[in-house]
Amino acid sequence: MGNLLTVARITALQARIERTVERFKPWSWLWPPLAFAAGLGSFFLVDRQQWLGAALALGLVVAWLLLLFESVISRWLSRHDYPTLPKGVTSFIAQMIHQETLFFTLPFILITTVWNSGQILFAIVVLGMAALSIIDPLYYKLAGRWRSLYFIFHAQCVFLVLLVILPIMLHLTTRQSLLLALVLMALVALPSFWQHVKKRSLARWLGFFALTLLLAYAAWIGRIWVPPASLWMTSSALSPALNIQNREPQGSIALTPDTLLSNGLYVYTAIRAPRGLSETIYHVWHHNGDSIDMIELAINGGREQGYRAWSHKQNFPDDPAGEWRIDIMTDGGQRLGLIRFTVSDDIDEATVADSRIQPSGLSALNLRRFVPGGSSLENDASTVE
Repeated sequence: MGNLLTVARITALQARIERTVERFKPWSWLWPPLAFAAGLGSFFLVDRQQWLGAALALGLVVAWLLLLFESVISRWLSRHDYPTLPKGVTSFIAQMIHQETLFFTLPFILITTVWNSGQILFAIVVLGMAALSIIDPLYYKLAGRWRSLYFIFHAQCVFLVLLVILPIMLHLTTRQSLLLALVLMALVALPSFWQHVKKRSLARWLGFFALTLLLAYAAWIGRIWVPPASLWMTSSALSPALNIQNREPQGSIALTPDTLLSNGLYVYTAIRAPRGLSETIYHVWHHNGDSIDMIELAINGGREQGYRAWSHKQNFPDDPAGEWRIDIMTDGGQRLGLIRFTVSDDIDEATVADSRIQPSGLSALNLRRFVPGGSSLENDASTVE
């Protein structure tokens, strides 16, 4: 009698869920833009309304747990002769969660991507996944026929949401967040392999687990292509001098070998990070494609226009002529930005270090302009090499 009552309650609950899904379907097109707006709001409001970003991120985590263990729950219900949800309903719910995840994390990826680097490939992949999630024929074909690709799609979504929420909720550094996201992706994605393991042998499980770790390791090797979802460079400048009191680049000089060797060069960067996040970044100098120096800087989050950090390089090769590149990197090896300049005896070819603060990323679109000044000394960092 008790079992029949439980079955009746579960059947009633599932019928209610089905009716709710049917009522929601005509309005499902609103879900992606709402998720995108939530992600955008979380990114820009996280310093003032950190609880908002944490609440949205926590909701995503709960939703992912339900999605990941949906197949396990369905098998348990079936084993105990309880009714399970129709496949169409569970697929629709999974699609909504994928859309929520992708469009919530999309603003973080688009804003922090260095668009003149290889990170553009990662951003294109995320954009393609977001587009696929809203094209029903392709999505349901992926979910129904190409299960291996669906797992890759699923695992990438797990990686994205963890990459975004860990710095917001736990104030982890980008290195810690990336490592933990890769490990958790490998562990949390294991239930997705269950249906592929027809013979539930230990050897097969170990093989799938090894494959997951291999994918995670490959992602770690390619981390320079993954934008740091919690940090982005708002502006940069090259200058022969710097006003330490006002934190402003000063002066103008053509970068010839003689002037560079005699004056050195200041590299000024402003990095935006969530409040409470402490991070180590590096100015990595390359001369004609060869890495020759790495200068460490410590930054703290919370300043809207960006945490101002600069380095003063004075030790140059005897012949510094040629093409130079400065990679602004996180401690985990993710690129925040890059600065290029040319050193030449020919004044027409030499770059002019004119102290102009150049906006980077979305700052270049006037969405968040950098304004010098207005910060106390503890909000800045400098290093001389």
